[in-house]
Amino acid sequence: MIPLDELLASPADRMPAILARFASDRAAIERRYPNVYSPLRFEKLTDYFETWQNALNTLPFDEFTRPDRLDWLLFRNLLTREIERLQRSKAEFEEISELVPFVLPLTALDDARRNHEAIDAEAAAGVLDVALQSIPSKPEDLKQTLGLRAAKATESVLETLKNWWTFYGGYDPLVGWWCRVPYEKLEKALAEYATTLKPSDSDAIIGDPVGRAALIAELRASFIPYTPEELIAKADADRQWCLQELERAAQELGLPNGRAAIEAAKQDHCKPGEQVALIRDLTREAIAFVEDNELLTVPEIARDGWRMIMMSPEMQRVNPFFLGGETIWVSYPTDSMEHDFKQMSQRGNNKHFARATVHHELIPGHYMQSFFQERYRPYRRQFWTAFWVEGWTLHWEFLLWERGFPQTSLQKIGMLFWRLHRCARVLFSLKFHLGEWSPQQCIDLLVEEVGHEPKNAEAEVRRSFGGNYDPLYQLAYLIGGMQVHALHTEWLESGKTDRAFHDAFLRENLMPIPALRAFLLNHSLEKDTDLLWHF
Repeated sequence: MIPLDELLASPADRMPAILARFASDRAAIERRYPNVYSPLRFEKLTDYFETWQNALNTLPFDEFTRPDRLDWLLFRNLLTREIERLQRSKAEFEEISELVPFVLPLTALDDARRNHEAIDAEAAAGVLDVALQSIPSKPEDLKQTLGLRAAKATESVLETLKNWWTFYGGYDPLVGWWCRVPYEKLEKALAEYATTLKPSDSDAIIGDPVGRAALIAELRASFIPYTPEELIAKADADRQWCLQELERAAQELGLPNGRAAIEAAKQDHCKPGEQVALIRDLTREAIAFVEDNELLTVPEIARDGWRMIMMSPEMQRVNPFFLGGETIWVSYPTDSMEHDFKQMSQRGNNKHFARATVHHELIPGHYMQSFFQERYRPYRRQFWTAFWVEGWTLHWEFLLWERGFPQTSLQKIGMLFWRLHRCARVLFSLKFHLGEWSPQQCIDLLVEEVGHEPKNAEAEVRRSFGGNYDPLYQLAYLIGGMQVHALHTEWLESGKTDRAFHDAFLRENLMPIPALRAFLLNHSLEKDTDLLWHF
């Protein structure tokens, strides 16, 4: 049934419209100034965020509804976080500025174009020539992390330069006459320079640790009061529990230890062509479990709307396991893979690991999140946090374990493997970003302590530090799961139901878990409310 009454309701909330305007205007600024190294972009965004900070204080907070008060607090937190991130980004560029002295002049050249300024072709040629002459030699003692950062900046400004030339070259005859030769020389030189800055081994995993101060700032932006060391201790305690449960499962199977139990699970994998049917059946099983146990409302259109696609060998190189949302991307070897890669993909995506992954990706996991995000308070998606995204799915792993979802020893091993993996993610991601561990040490941990296949462990670390994930993302699985699970426990202690909690969680949409806790448990919401939560 379509909830017409809900859709036609006339809420008194005012913040949704304000936040929708903020998001639209911000997106317009970022489209207008797309170059992340542009001082003009930095200035425009900083001014925009600070203007909104001042505007927030003029809003009638005392007259607001509870949802509006929550949004006001979340908005203030978002603005503070974004200004801090801009400052960190600027500082990170300054660390490599001597390696890339050409970035700002070339960025200014393109900014002038985007500002619709008339071009002086002869002067532009001079900028290109000076940029060419300014490309330095690679320092012999260059740190790989700084080299990689400088390479990314070089490749970014090279794309900016190409866009600039595409705009003028072949159209403006004076630009073509003055600039073609210096442009072509500069384009080639920048590409070569970027290559020299990168490690000679193209498969090397480098990453760029953010440091302790940035980790603390990002944790505070999620209202988490713990230090990295305290979070590592929490993860280690959960790791010890996992190891004890693995030993118990091993004994049930008559195996000598937990590592042998994990190996037994790996051996029970599908034959070629059978993985699709397995995923279909596991999806239906998970949906039936949450519905039969009245854990979550699953709308019919969601129950029937999920899809499946097979992951390419290239994608499996970066992500060796399933990905999900409305569509689940299934990992299984293809006929084009090398023999050892095929075997590792089979073992790493065996029946029992897969059973613990399918509900994470689809229902009740990520698919249910995306389904509700589009339908309830969608403007809150700008409050995105991995602790909400991945914490929800890990809470379900905790809850399904407690409610008897794993029925056999091998099924328990499948769930324990992934939970142990989440513990390792906290350790290796924090150790790496604190500058204490290398990527190889992170890989070794996953192989030796968790039981990953070597190639799968390498892909996991490559994905973690490749630049597409924020520094807290990998630890947010377990830590976010602990937050959501603790909140769920408090909710049940108040006499309410599982289904009511999970439905309410999804309907409020994205935000840091401590903020959601304050709202769902009817805590006071004032301007000076401290949302930090020792869970």
